[in-house]
Amino acid sequence: MKIATYNVNGLRPRISQHGSLRKLLDSLDSDIICLQETKLSRQELRADVVSADGYESFFSCTRSLEKGRTGYSGVVTFCKVQNAFSSNEVALPVDAEEGFTGVLENSRGFEARKHDVLARAEGLEGFDRDELLKIDSEGRCVITDHGHFVLFNIYGPRAACDDAERIEFKLSFYKILQKRWDALMLKGRRIIVVGDFNIAPSSIDRCDAGPDFENNEFRSWFRSLLVESGGLFFDVFRAKHPERAEAYTCWSTNTGGEIFNFGSRIDHIITAGSCLHENMDPEGHNFFSCHVKDCDILTQFKRCKPGTTPSFRWKGGKNIKMEGSDHAPVFMSLEEIPDIHQHNTPSLSTRYCPQVRGCQQTLVSMLSKRQSIEEIKVQEQSVTSFEEIKVLNVELCAKSPILECKEMKKKLKKTQSSQLSLKSFFNSSSTANKDAKSRTADLSLNHTGNPVEGSETEVLKSNRSERDEFQCESDACNSSQTDKSQSAQSEWQRIQQFMQSSIPVCKGHGEKCVSRVVKKAGPTSGRRFYVCARAEGPSSNPEANCGYFKWADTRSKRKQG
Repeated sequence: MKIATYNVNGLRPRISQHGSLRKLLDSLDSDIICLQETKLSRQELRADVVSADGYESFFSCTRSLEKGRTGYSGVVTFCKVQNAFSSNEVALPVDAEEGFTGVLENSRGFEARKHDVLARAEGLEGFDRDELLKIDSEGRCVITDHGHFVLFNIYGPRAACDDAERIEFKLSFYKILQKRWDALMLKGRRIIVVGDFNIAPSSIDRCDAGPDFENNEFRSWFRSLLVESGGLFFDVFRAKHPERAEAYTCWSTNTGGEIFNFGSRIDHIITAGSCLHENMDPEGHNFFSCHVKDCDILTQFKRCKPGTTPSFRWKGGKNIKMEGSDHAPVFMSLEEIPDIHQHNTPSLSTRYCPQVRGCQQTLVSMLSKRQSIEEIKVQEQSVTSFEEIKVLNVELCAKSPILECKEMKKKLKKTQSSQLSLKSFFNSSSTANKDAKSRTADLSLNHTGNPVEGSETEVLKSNRSERDEFQCESDACNSSQTDKSQSAQSEWQRIQQFMQSSIPVCKGHGEKCVSRVVKKAGPTSGRRFYVCARAEGPSSNPEANCGYFKWADTRSKRKQG
């Protein structure tokens, strides 16, 4: 069997890129597919993003209401199966859990069960419940139990070096997660952990690693898990390819790092536990050695492929649009994995999700469909009403003086531009008919009992002279608007030319720089600066970014300094 992990950087964009969820999953050609950073809330779990023929899915969505955390992170595990019931396939889990602390509501299924809220996971009894709830509320883990092994699909927190709060969160996340692993291994369970750890373990896993790179506390923690450091886990990719350099899985979207493969390896698969062979000497036998056939990075999923980039110029990432995630998938193939006992899909499967199954969808979809039907009716009524008014307007203009024609045009314009209520659409037709009848009656009275002063010829002359006057005014107005448009266009061209002439050129290539703005909070926040426009790459490569930097306004810099 084959397991793949992929940070999709938004599930909906990847589905759109491939045409459907089924096509996206099939492109990864794996039995178990673990996706991270889905960016879906629980309310957005609909059939088009969670259901694909032949796959069972298990989601974890962010539940945090913290600013900047809503619609963020999220993981999902898709299992390719022939049958979701009475199946003995290893790919179909016997149990599934959202999060890893045990304190999330409905963490083991979509139907409420009181013990799910109260019970902490085994090994986590000593932790405060609020702390555990905070760790699991960001939708960063789904656990699936496949009988022979327990699979953790995780999306590790990112923490900037100067963000003390997120660093503390990341430390707690991995500390508690490791406690859960330890508890399972004490029971003799085999563990596979896959996902985006947001940790590059060693210097070989980072493009610009400095001399102190490996001293980071998270990198030290990751390496402490591994067998070579006395731990119980194998870093599967590195164990299979110990000397492979520039094997990266993530690249910066802001600097075009993919063009020169200037990235880091932060997407991992690690395993721990004994092999499945019976009556074997445990010496030299473990799950990795006996069952892991291969592991590699699926570089064909990279957005930027060798030979396809039109230019070395990155242009600040704005003029070159590359479709796809900023990560590449990693896969592991296993061998000699026997079937397990017959079982059904766990209750956490999204086939039981109310929005997908239809219990909750009934009310929501009914209202949305009813609303759309009413909107269509309103549009039809509005078109009918407008057509009736136009016909009426033509008839009246042919029979009435020019003043009444102008008045009718004003009413028509007002009717078209104003936003009408639902009730007004249904009343507009009858109202228009009443107005038409009253106006027709008035006209007939004017023509018979109290005729309009002057002859019919005089009226036509008056109409013609007013039309000529209106045409002159219209021509003058159009001429004025054209002059203003040309003036604005020439002024904008002048501003653009000035801006282009003020853009500095980088010293490394003699090319115009790109401007950027400081977004990070601090004394320079909001300030504009110029940098080399080329993609980031190794300093030894003359085609890569030369590192040129210049503030856009030196006077502001002196004032702030």
